[in-house]
Amino acid sequence: MSDSDTDSPENASLRTPIVAVLGHVDHGKTSLLDQIRGSAVIEGEAGAITQHIGATAVPLDVISAIAGDLVDPDDFDLPGLLFIDTPGHHSFTTLRSRGGNLADIAILVVDVNDGFQPQTIEALDILQRSQTPFIVAANKIDTVPGWNPTDDAPIKPTYENQSDRVRGDLDERLYEIIGELSDEGFSADLYWRVQHFQRNIGVVPVSAMTGEGVPDLLTVMMGLSQRYMREEMEIDVAGPGVGTVLEVKEEKGFGATVDIVLYDGTIRTDDTIVVGGTTEPIVTDVRALLQPRPLAEIRTESRFERVEQVDAAAGIKVAAPDLADAMAGAPVRVVRDRDRDDVIEEVEAELAEIAVETEEQGVVVKADTLGSLEAMADACGEAEIPIVRAEVGDVAPRDISVASTAEDTKQQVILGFNVDVLDDAAERAEIDDVRLFTDDVIYQLVEGYEDFVEELERAQQDTVLENITRPARFRILPDHVFRQNDPAVVGVEVNAGTLQNNERVVRFDGNQTERVGVVKGIQEQGEDVDEARAGNRVSVAIDGPTVGRQIHEDEELWIELPEKHAKILEQELAEEIPGDEREALNMYLDRHRKRDPFWGK
Repeated sequence: MSDSDTDSPENASLRTPIVAVLGHVDHGKTSLLDQIRGSAVIEGEAGAITQHIGATAVPLDVISAIAGDLVDPDDFDLPGLLFIDTPGHHSFTTLRSRGGNLADIAILVVDVNDGFQPQTIEALDILQRSQTPFIVAANKIDTVPGWNPTDDAPIKPTYENQSDRVRGDLDERLYEIIGELSDEGFSADLYWRVQHFQRNIGVVPVSAMTGEGVPDLLTVMMGLSQRYMREEMEIDVAGPGVGTVLEVKEEKGFGATVDIVLYDGTIRTDDTIVVGGTTEPIVTDVRALLQPRPLAEIRTESRFERVEQVDAAAGIKVAAPDLADAMAGAPVRVVRDRDRDDVIEEVEAELAEIAVETEEQGVVVKADTLGSLEAMADACGEAEIPIVRAEVGDVAPRDISVASTAEDTKQQVILGFNVDVLDDAAERAEIDDVRLFTDDVIYQLVEGYEDFVEELERAQQDTVLENITRPARFRILPDHVFRQNDPAVVGVEVNAGTLQNNERVVRFDGNQTERVGVVKGIQEQGEDVDEARAGNRVSVAIDGPTVGRQIHEDEELWIELPEKHAKILEQELAEEIPGDEREALNMYLDRHRKRDPFWGK
């Protein structure tokens, strides 16, 4: 937008509300934006709608032309709507401004056939956390069997044109979406039934293919912005620009550039700017402000044209030296007539707000942008996953080095949200035994890690159990003495627990144990076995005692539990062992604790 576009006094201080479009992949976010752009091009001449970097500005008169009777332009003094084009909620988490999300309002796109999917729920979670007002576009109504389309029509007349069966079918799908919103804690209804948009979510049935319902969508967005956000849209147009980095990109002839959304003030080609960087704020001078050429001139060599000045709200590409370390989601501020150090401090303060709290030990977290890093940290906090280091960027070899030094295997891990793993990092991870988890849905990433931890703990418990003495209580059967000593061989019944070979045997004398020998063999029906479980009758060779002296027929004997093993069994593995073994353990502990209350604690 050039200066001439914003010279008119009535919108000199009201900026365009910024609209983000979120939703699950394939639910039609991009086609909905294309449809809005397409309608705008048909309604106005192509120049009426301006393509920004990463955004599309749709002015009020175009919205009014698309919406027809639904919008009276005299009711509005906001200049229109600025749609952020980068689809998906990654950009939405990226888009931060002071104290929250950059988007003023959002559209959550849900496929009427598909309902809620993982990314829909995640998008809702983000909207709720950032307290961004939103409406739901129930997309793909044209796919309801038997649908009779009226291109670009408002939803009510086209809905009334359908047969009873088609209407019933659509109603069912819409109420399912309203029900799913309710499950997530939102009160919602079809938009024309909603009285208070601050308390209830409006659902707008639309088709990105036929344009049906698009007039309603634009009308509701304009109405909500005008009604609830007008005050927030009042900005100092001439003030120094404030914005957020959408992306850092290499551009031929310019080197590293940043695509930014400007949400306050202006930016000019000779401005000094401060941009949030990976290690410290970058101070640099704007060399060029670039915006896409109008569609009509796309045939020319360069995709961009230079402009001297841009006013909020707008998407613009900034070319300047030293931008390679700029971070997606970081603040951008124009210095102009202010003290440079003050501006650097403001950027540092804004970055500090996003700083993730780290622990001495924990997992390494990487994310594509500052906003998503913050969302990842929140999710890890809720799941009680400690973080040792959190950074924006792809997974690199140095991340593997940090993860590999963790003392606990469960923390020799990297969680990467929407990032790539560099080849040499993947090789290092294999060598250093570091586990990599990557996903583009935050809660799936966290769940994947939790499953891994659970599996690891189970394996560790199994290993501990293999190396630990198991409790057992058994009785020598009368008339089953096959040999009196060297070793004594007797028939026994296992009353509780697991009798294992090579374990020490004790008898209780009061509450004191007395060692009598060692199990040197177990036979069941003539076959050698390693163990016998509760209820089994087996013959046992016990090296050490003589039957009739140290041990007697019908006497109860026990496997000796070292105090340390008893403690591990009671405190860590009680859930892992069978009930009868637990019973034998508890009886053994009770007898010892009558003598020494702290035994095995």
